[in-house]
Amino acid sequence: MNKLKSMDRSVRRNFLTYAIVIAAYIVLQSLSSARGFSPTLRGQLVPICAYVVMALSLNLTVGILGELSLGHAGFMSVGAFSGAVAAAALQNAVPSPGLRLAIALIIGAVFAGIVGTVISVPVLRLNGDYLAIVTLAFGQIIKSLVENLYIGVDSSGLHMSFLKPSIALAQGGRMILNGPMGIPNINKISTFLAGFILIMLTLIAIFNLVRSRAGRAIMALRDNRIAAESVGINVTKYKMMAFVTSAALAGAAGALFALGQNTIVASKFDFNTSILILVFVVLGGLGNMLGSIIAAAALTILPEALRGFADYRMLIYAIVLILVMLGTNSPQLKALFQKLLPGKHGEEV
Repeated sequence: MNKLKSMDRSVRRNFLTYAIVIAAYIVLQSLSSARGFSPTLRGQLVPICAYVVMALSLNLTVGILGELSLGHAGFMSVGAFSGAVAAAALQNAVPSPGLRLAIALIIGAVFAGIVGTVISVPVLRLNGDYLAIVTLAFGQIIKSLVENLYIGVDSSGLHMSFLKPSIALAQGGRMILNGPMGIPNINKISTFLAGFILIMLTLIAIFNLVRSRAGRAIMALRDNRIAAESVGINVTKYKMMAFVTSAALAGAAGALFALGQNTIVASKFDFNTSILILVFVVLGGLGNMLGSIIAAAALTILPEALRGFADYRMLIYAIVLILVMLGTNSPQLKALFQKLLPGKHGEEV
C-alpha cells in the first residue's frame, strides 16, 4: 500500500512538472506576442529551452545514474554542428523551416547518440573521479576536432576535409563549416514553440525511462552497484542506456541552440559550458527535474537581467549563485522542501 501511495505521489509530481512547463510556455508566449518584455529577453527564449533540455539530460546521468560527467557540452557540440550542417545542406531541398528544424533536431540527436555509444564503451568501465576526468577530456577532443573540420556543399552533395581548409566545390557551392571560424550566417529557424515541444518530449522520455524496469535498474546501480550486480543486473547495459539517452537529448538541445544563433563556433561548447550545465543540475537538485528546469531558466536569464549593471553584473551573478547554493543546502530549507514535496533522494523526477 505504501508503494502504491509513493507511486501515486511520483505520478502527481510528474504531472505537476508538465503543468508548470505548459503554464510557463503560455505566459511567456503571451508576453512575447504582446511585446511584454525586451527584444533581448525575447531572444533568450530559445537558448533557455536548449539549456533546460541540457540540464534535464545531464540530470539523467548525474542524478539518476549517479555518475559525474564533465563533458556534456561535447554532446551538445556534436548535435549543434551536425544539426546546423544538415539544416544548411537541406535549405533548398526542404523549404519548410519547421520540417527542416525537425530533421536537424533528429540528426543532432542521432549523431550525439552515436558518439555517446562509442564513448560509453570505454568510459563506463570507470567510476567516480576517473569517469569525470575522461568525459572532460572527451569534451576537449570534440572541440579540437570541430575546429579542424571543414564542410562545404554544392550540387553533388556534401564535401568535407580535415585540417585542410581548401575544398574544391562546384560552381554555386558554398562552405558551411569553416574550422575554427565555425558556421556563420545561420538561417535562424529555431522557435520557442519548438523548444517547448523538445522540453516536453525530454520530460516524457526521462519520466517514462525512470518509471520503467530499466529505470529502476539504473537507480539500483546508482545506490549500490555490487548489490545490483549480485541480483543479475547488467551494469554495462543499463549504464549505457542512460548515458546514450542523455547524449542524444543533449544533441537535440545543441541543434535547437545552434539554429537559433547567427554564428556558432566550437569554443562556445567548452569546459565552462559543461560546468554551467552541471551548476543547473546541482542547484536544482540531483534527480529533481523540475528543479533543473527552474535553475536553468533562472540562471540563463539572470546575466541578461543584470546587464544594466555593466562591470558588476557577473560579480552580482556569482554572489547570487553562492547565496542560493548555501540556501538550498540549509537543513531548515531542506526540511521545508521535504514537507512540501516529500520523496527520497534521486526519486524526485
